[in-house]
Amino acid sequence: MEIMIKNKQALLRVLVVVLIFSVMNAFLFNVALPFIQKEFSLSSADISWVVSAYMMIYAVGTVIYGKLADIYSLNRLLQIGLIILALGSLIGLFAVNYQMVIVSRMLQAAGAAVIPTVAMIAPARFFPKEERGKAIGTLAIGMALGTALGPIISGVVAEVGNWRLLFALSFIPLLTLPFLTKYLPVKIDKNASKAIDYIGATLLTVTIAFLVLTITNFNITFAIIFLVLFVLFIIRINTYHTPFVLPSLFQNKSFSFTLVITFLTASLLFALTFVTPLLLDKMHHLSPVFIGIVLFPSAVIAALLGKKGGALADKYGNSFVFYLSIFFLGLCYFLLSLFVSTNPIWIAIILILGNIGATFIRVALTNTISLTLPKESVGVGMGFFTMFNFIAGAVATSLIGTLLEANFITSFKVYPFIQSIVELRFSHVFLILAIIACVITTVYIFVKKHYLVR
Repeated sequence: MEIMIKNKQALLRVLVVVLIFSVMNAFLFNVALPFIQKEFSLSSADISWVVSAYMMIYAVGTVIYGKLADIYSLNRLLQIGLIILALGSLIGLFAVNYQMVIVSRMLQAAGAAVIPTVAMIAPARFFPKEERGKAIGTLAIGMALGTALGPIISGVVAEVGNWRLLFALSFIPLLTLPFLTKYLPVKIDKNASKAIDYIGATLLTVTIAFLVLTITNFNITFAIIFLVLFVLFIIRINTYHTPFVLPSLFQNKSFSFTLVITFLTASLLFALTFVTPLLLDKMHHLSPVFIGIVLFPSAVIAALLGKKGGALADKYGNSFVFYLSIFFLGLCYFLLSLFVSTNPIWIAIILILGNIGATFIRVALTNTISLTLPKESVGVGMGFFTMFNFIAGAVATSLIGTLLEANFITSFKVYPFIQSIVELRFSHVFLILAIIACVITTVYIFVKKHYLVR
């Protein structure tokens, strides 16, 4: 049966708040890694697990919570997730050794993963199609603000305080629990199956974990294990009577090919948040605080325009918003490739195009994917959508990190006025990203024409 909400706009405002902290938490500790490494005398391999452990649990959690959302109420799932997030943060706040930091980050990820999953499911479940774009646009405000505030807060704490204080920020979402209880319905669909395929869920969990390990470590052993587990998972969902994921979900061509578009596009979005801070650090020698200041205006403007992106999707369609967004992203990368050495003020202005594009494109793809899903698979389908975004981020950061170190990237010149090696590296990476934006546009046109992506 259809679930009704007393106050949809109030629910969106609460979800925006928790999304801000979820997005911030994913990036906060990147700045703190050198401080943690120095305090506990860790190797580079050891410190990488502060990020890798979080990524694995978070990626797995989005799909697990998505599946549970098809069975249990979003209200209960969010409550449990926020409590787990707070518990992990408490351990991290008083961490006295490296092991406590890892356990803390894993628990944080296990709790935080519920937030984007529920935020993606809520518009698909509670809003009619003609209002869904605007609802998703409102939620995009939380993602944009989280992106804007994260670098500034982490930079300030890294420079003037103790890195453990970053954990304290994750207690704030607990304040939203009374409002979530008030605005999110507790009732669930009585016809929903309560059966859970625990073996299938376990296979999916370890498969995703080894996929993330393969991406972040470039390890052939992990890759082989991933492939074996993936085959076992496919066999399981095609032979078990009530599988964790219905095979028909991926037989839905609109859904599957939209996931492909999502993966490619998300790589572009994560690249923007990964490469730009490196540019401002390596070329312009800005401190973490000033890097955050450069990134802040564009993210805030994108947040303010989030609703506008949703309204455009409702009025003109998701494809219109997608084309507009990918144009902004491609133009942003092209301009950055030209002006890598320009004053950071101009970089901040160019980033407005990229961040608006990133915000709008999330609206278009979230709305598109929601329209491809049958009612009984909305939760797990949106969980996979969120997971693909996250894994795309891992792929993008790993590949770009490799590109920036590769010798071939400086073996040629596109712009004769760019001279230094550092300039060449960043300019060529930005130009490659602009070309990828064109390729994604071509793929989207093909998929839209042949597989009915709306």
